[in-house]
Amino acid sequence: MAASPLRVLACGDVEGRLEALFGRVRAIQGKSGRFDMLLCVGSFFGSTSEAEWAEYRTGAKKAPIPTYILGANDPEAVSYFPDINGCEMAENITYLGRRGLYSGASGLQIAYLSGTEAQQEPAPAYSFSAKDVAELKTSLLSTPNFRGVDILLTSPWPRGAETFGNSAGEIDTKKCGSKLISDLAASLKPRYHFAALEKAYYERLPYRNHTVLQESPRHVSRFIALAEVGNAGKKKYLYAFSIVPMSMMDPAELVKQPQDVTENPYRNLQKAAQKSRTALPAEEEAACQFFFDLKKQHQGKKRPSGGRERGDCQPKQAKKPPQPTGPCWFCLASPEVEKHLVVSIGTHCYLALAKGGLLPDHVLILPIGHYQSVVDLSSDVVEEVTKYKSALKEFFRSKGKRYVLFERNYRSQHLQLQVVPVPLDQCTSEDIKDSFIAQAQEQQIDLSEIPEHTDITQVVQPGTPYFYVELDTGEKLFHRIRGRFPLHFGREVLASEALLAVPQRADWRQCAAERSEEEAQARAFRRDFQPFDFALRA
Repeated sequence: MAASPLRVLACGDVEGRLEALFGRVRAIQGKSGRFDMLLCVGSFFGSTSEAEWAEYRTGAKKAPIPTYILGANDPEAVSYFPDINGCEMAENITYLGRRGLYSGASGLQIAYLSGTEAQQEPAPAYSFSAKDVAELKTSLLSTPNFRGVDILLTSPWPRGAETFGNSAGEIDTKKCGSKLISDLAASLKPRYHFAALEKAYYERLPYRNHTVLQESPRHVSRFIALAEVGNAGKKKYLYAFSIVPMSMMDPAELVKQPQDVTENPYRNLQKAAQKSRTALPAEEEAACQFFFDLKKQHQGKKRPSGGRERGDCQPKQAKKPPQPTGPCWFCLASPEVEKHLVVSIGTHCYLALAKGGLLPDHVLILPIGHYQSVVDLSSDVVEEVTKYKSALKEFFRSKGKRYVLFERNYRSQHLQLQVVPVPLDQCTSEDIKDSFIAQAQEQQIDLSEIPEHTDITQVVQPGTPYFYVELDTGEKLFHRIRGRFPLHFGREVLASEALLAVPQRADWRQCAAERSEEEAQARAFRRDFQPFDFALRA
């Protein structure tokens, strides 16, 4: 029998407005039924708390629901807490303590950290330090089979919460909040994380707690910041939700991923912290990993983890693109390149019409240097590939079309990003994805969707054969090739009756054209693309 969900209310800064808060809770319960608990983050007490609080402290009034609060965030509020390690403050009002885990009879696990981030050691009674965070993490992560906590309560926001997610409005999440709390949230993997102090309401899109296609799926996390009680702007300060404790849930149900899930916003912070703690041998090992730093301008294809001097060690030299072992039809400096098909040349990439294209405006994005696949590219090449994608999207949209891009890193030696336009009024992005997935299933090809905000370099290592599809909406499909793979699969899907309805053009060798015709098509494309060609403005 499935466990009954708990009904929980979470609240932002109360700031001593107890009557306003509890009056609102009574009204909600009168309309929606009883809730099991109220969790308060931020500042529970304020400068005018004394009179209202005295009525609850003496028992003259009683909170309408079991209420759990965090500790002081400033020196003035410390006097309200008779025991900074946690205690019952009044009937139905409990101070959880400085840090720890509250686990009720239901099995719900609530991790908490009181105060604001300390600027010195030892931390004062209204603050937490790196040591507090480390000890809380150690006590929980050492639990056998630890998967995460149901709820995390902190007063400050985590630093960088909106990374990969929706905007936090006027709040600059790169400056507000605490990096220590970001680290705590990344480690404890709460299903819900509540915070306050910024006098704003922000419900971030859910984010995942695993690396796609490399780790087993885990539950998602939701960060929610709440405004202060009774604020003039009527920003949301109470949040109601139902939750079944993680320990009582079916594992398959627990790890279901919602459609709007994003990457973990604290991923880069964790990597930076790991780097700073890592000694040179481990740094050299990390350099062999296959994640790419798209923000740093370097020529090497792997993230340069070991670039600092240590003793007699010299900084690592950036790697040059590998050289082809024989004639290459796509290295721009090669005599084999059919240069009459080239329609745009950038600094690191170029654009050319496809030989025997599905359509006259079927083009290829190609690196000028010799790279085998997208995951081998250096950051500057990736940046220019992205510019060409944006330019082509704008160009094709001006003509009432959307593009489909695919790459086959199998039995090929030079990266070719095939870009094929499809009329907007002919099929939707869902039609395109459905066609690829349906034909893949017919041929027993496991083609799966890569979640939004996830880059292909995060799911496959250099040298691994794969097939990849990307729509100009950012939606992506991926197949890791482990055996044989049909060479014309991408073209066959697009040429099918369901999409372009030109099945006779599925094989490029059957679409040969005279050189004069190819030259005319290249001139026409070059002329039409000129207003969108960033390379001409460089």
